[in-house]
Formats: sequence, structure tokens, C-alpha cells
Amino acid sequence: MEDTYENRPNAILTGGPAELLPEGERIRYVVDETATVKVLKGNRYEHWEPSPQTVLHTGGELRVYRWVRFTYVAE
Repeated sequence: MEDTYENRPNAILTGGPAELLPEGERIRYVVDETATVKVLKGNRYEHWEPSPQTVLHTGGELRVYRWVRFTYVAE
């Protein structure tokens, strides 16, 4: 896959129970770096909020998102 602006990682999801996301899924591209990231895991959404912190990762800067809560999928 060609490395374009649209697929270049710009975020790292931190915290939450260890089984939520494997390390490889914690680094990702986020369209709106000011919005909460929601990830569907089973029957609930895990929520991460952006922090002012950034980290360097393989030559690029990633916004750090901290896990804050989960909500269940409405039926």
C-alpha cells in the first residue's frame, strides 16, 4: 500500500484493559485529531480522548489518545 497522507498513522491509543487492542491496532490514522476515537470491540465501544501529548514513532509524530470509558451498543 502506498504511504499517503490518508493512511499515515498520526495517533496512538493508550490505556484501557490490555486485551482491548493488540499493540499493532493501537497505532492508527485519525481523521479529526480533536474528536474522541470509538472502537467497536464485541458488544461495546471503547473510547479514547486526545491529549496534548505527542510521541515520536518511526520518524513521525503521533498524538496520544487516552482510554476513558466504554459504552454498550444499543439494541
